[in-house]
Amino acid sequence: MRAILVALLVATPSLLLPGLGQEITQIVALLAIFAAFFVFVEYAATYPGLVEFRDAPPYNRVRFLMLLATLFLITVACRGQYDPTPLAEFVTAIGLLLGHSVDFPYSPLSIVMDALPRGTTVEQAQMVRIAAGLAYLVALVSLTVFAILIRLRSWPSPTGSFNVWINLPTFDPTAGTDVVKRLNRDARVNIILGFVLPYITPPLAAFIAANHNLSMFSNDLTLVWTVTLWAFLPASLFMRGIAMHRLSDMIEAKRKRLVDASMNHGDGLHAF
Repeated sequence: MRAILVALLVATPSLLLPGLGQEITQIVALLAIFAAFFVFVEYAATYPGLVEFRDAPPYNRVRFLMLLATLFLITVACRGQYDPTPLAEFVTAIGLLLGHSVDFPYSPLSIVMDALPRGTTVEQAQMVRIAAGLAYLVALVSLTVFAILIRLRSWPSPTGSFNVWINLPTFDPTAGTDVVKRLNRDARVNIILGFVLPYITPPLAAFIAANHNLSMFSNDLTLVWTVTLWAFLPASLFMRGIAMHRLSDMIEAKRKRLVDASMNHGDGLHAF
């Protein structure tokens, strides 16, 4: 089921957007099959692979829904240029309102607008603003929902058990310094990267596009995925940072309980 849902996620923009060529459709279908196979292998395997927090929902579920919602809303807004349905007009209005609201000096959206290449039409710039506003909204809502869920559900486990080997396959708890310090350091690094990435990626993407004769306006599918990844990757880093910090708090609290228990046990022996 996970593999099928991931394949549908990858194919959603190409299924909804009109005017895509047969070659692009074939490439998207191939990518959808590859993504589905990757997810199937990762979750079917007994041993850890590359997917983090595999057995610690709702981390990956929130990320999946965030990516799906961003892709769907931006795709609906782009499709509204050719088929102005009530849903498309509503989504476009929300995106435009949010785009203007967060477009202030030195905001991530202002960096995106400044990085648009010369020759960008007013309509194209407006579409980027709408797409960025929608992506911004979904990312903020997803982060808020995840932060609330980890508190309400005592994430990652109400019992306090957590398999580091399965859920953090690239993290070695026995290497380096104290595991709590390493988790806190990784949490800070991820949060800093999540904050900086929206500012770095637009000029970097503009530089690469100018040197390789690429354009995010070549078709609507490119625009959808470019803006989606611009918002999704930093939000994912924020979520990873929050998760790492939560794990460090959980380990520290468990250590404190063990220390208190040993001290109480020692006091009892001393009294005896």
